Order: sequence, then structure tokens, then C-alpha cells
Amino acid sequence: MNDDIVPDTQHRSLVERLPQLPRDLAQLARFDRPIGWWLLFWPCVWGVWLTGAGAQWVLLAWLLIGSIAMRGAGCVYNDILDAKLDAQVARTAARPIASGRISKRTAWVWLIALCLIGLLVLFQLRQEAQIVALASLALVAAYPLMKRITWWPQAWLGMVFTWGILVGWTQLRFDEWAVLGAAYLGAVLWVIGFDTIYALQDREDDAMVGIRSSALRLGGHVRGGVALFYTGAVSLWALAFWLYRGDWIALLTLLPVALHLAWQVMTLDADDADNPLARFRSNRWAGGLMAAACFITGNA
Repeated sequence: MNDDIVPDTQHRSLVERLPQLPRDLAQLARFDRPIGWWLLFWPCVWGVWLTGAGAQWVLLAWLLIGSIAMRGAGCVYNDILDAKLDAQVARTAARPIASGRISKRTAWVWLIALCLIGLLVLFQLRQEAQIVALASLALVAAYPLMKRITWWPQAWLGMVFTWGILVGWTQLRFDEWAVLGAAYLGAVLWVIGFDTIYALQDREDDAMVGIRSSALRLGGHVRGGVALFYTGAVSLWALAFWLYRGDWIALLTLLPVALHLAWQVMTLDADDADNPLARFRSNRWAGGLMAAACFITGNA
């Protein structure tokens, strides 16, 4: 195995076949770890499908492209700012910038290229949705700094990573703000929960280099904290569905995602090196289950 390929790469054989520069660029944008853009894309789907406007496959295709490009751009930006910190953490020391394989100048060029793809997607949206999408840029720009000034950078990530639900909704309708607000806040709590699980991997290194996280703040109460965040997420989603339709059948659609999140909590083992990453990645399925609930509730 090439020692410049990080341990949590999901498509190792494909990445290993790439020449060095394309491989480094792919890793810099985390193309080898698709879970990130899945977690960015699912809230977009929720916002679209909950509107009751049908499947909207063309719109979702554009939002998927945007999710992949902008998640990649966010990762490049984060790595540019965090190069020195990443070099001190075992899990991130092999990243292209931290290890010195990619210069910051090359990284900025790659960042601009990814942003141009995002701009192309932006032009496919109506003006209201464009404004909403652009409003997220300040949150995105500030996120890498949050781990230096707050114990809860996961809360900031929650606001950033779930912004797609606002974009998807406002692309198709411009009303029912209470429904949208409850769904968005529930999504934010969902992200805080799963990113706290993800942060378990780095607790020792983060503590040594002064990086703050919810996993460190919760200490030995991580499982209880994640359970609380997930409970809040499902409760707010239930409120959104009730405000939207006001019937119990809509609430029953949330049962599969609620059970999945409960399984994550019950099987979480912070002392097992592989368990937190596996539970974190399983949120790809949680997002899909929530998407199904939104489609049924919005379109049935």
C-alpha cells in the first residue's frame, strides 16, 4: 500500500492506480471518501422531496454535482488553513498539503476550479435559491476556525452541512417556513450527533495539539450526548411533518430512520478503533431513510 493513501480511503484500488498529482488532488477533495458528499447531498434531497413537487430528478442531479464539488472545495479550503495542525495528527498527517506533496498554490488553483463547478450549478437555480445558497459562504469560510475557539465546532458544521435543505426547498416553494425551520434544525442536530461520533477517532491527538471538539467536551458521556442529539433531530423532524400534514401516518415514516439512529447509539463503542468510523459512515443510510420519509410525506 502506498503510504500516502490515508487509512479511511474507501476506493483504495482506484486511487492507487492514479498518477501522483491526480491522486493527490482526488484525496485533497476527498473524492476517495464519498461519505462526505452523501451527507451534504441528502439534506438537498429532503428539501426537494418534502415540498411535494415530485421526484425532480434533473434538479437532484444538479444538486448532486454541486454537493460533490462544494464538499471537495470545502475540504481543500480546510486543509489549506489546517496544514500545520493536520501535520501533528496521526490520521491527517498524510494529507497532501500537510505532508508537503501538494503546495498551497496548487491547492488554491484546485479550490477555484471546484468553486467554478459550484457556480455552474448555482446558475441552474432560481434567484431565491441562489441567494439562499450564497448566504452559506460566510458559514463555510468560518468553519475551519471553529475548532480553535469553541468546543462545539460540530454545531457550526451542522449549520453548514445541512444548508442544502434550505436550497432545495426555496428552489421549489417560498412558504411554510415553520416546516422548513423545524426540518433544518433537526438536520443540524443530526450532524452534531454523527460528527461527534466521527471526532472520537482523533480525541487523543486533538487534545495534544489543542483542537476542540464535542467528543472531547462530552468526555465519557459521548453515547448519551449522541443519543440526545439524535432524539432532538427526530423530534424536530416529527414536528416538521406534523406541521406539514398533521396526521400520524406522516410521523410513522420517520420510524425507520429513528430505529437506525437508535442502533448507532446502542452499538457505538468509543474504545474500538474501527467502530466510530463505521457508525459515522452508516449515516449514508440514515440520510436515505429520511429522504424516503420526506418523499412519502410530501407527495403521498
